[in-house]
This record gives sequence, C-alpha cells and structure tokens, in this order.
Amino acid sequence: MVEVTSTKPQADREAKRRCYARGGIPLHLLIDRDDSSVTLFSDPERDDYRQLLTIPYGKPLPLPEPFAFDLETGDFG
Repeated sequence: MVEVTSTKPQADREAKRRCYARGGIPLHLLIDRDDSSVTLFSDPERDDYRQLLTIPYGKPLPLPEPFAFDLETGDFG
C-alpha cells in the first residue's frame, strides 16, 4: 500500500495506518508531504505495525522482499 498524505495528514498517519495493519497489509509506505519524509511500516500485528523506518526526502529507502531495492526519494520534494 502506498499513500501520500492528504489534506488530513493526521488521519493518514494514525487512523488509516491502524486500519491497514488490522487488514493485514504487510507493507505500508506513507509519503508525508508536510514532514518531507517517507515512512515504511511493516510487520502488522493487531491494530498497528511493529516496525517502521522514516527517512527524509532525498535519501534512499530500502524496500524489503518482494521488492528488494532502494527507493530513491529525491524527486518527492
């Protein structure tokens, strides 16, 4: 699941993330326009993700299997 923050970024960061975890979506990538960052949530358990990795725009984000490549974020800003 890939999502870009909307006009209600707090809902994207919290409520939607928890819904995706409850639904068992294994990876959730949130591109946060307000914070100029990218967060990869992984390892869902109940109503949240157990792991997250946040990086600022401009740095590569390593994506796990089945993707297994570094996502370049330099053009996100």
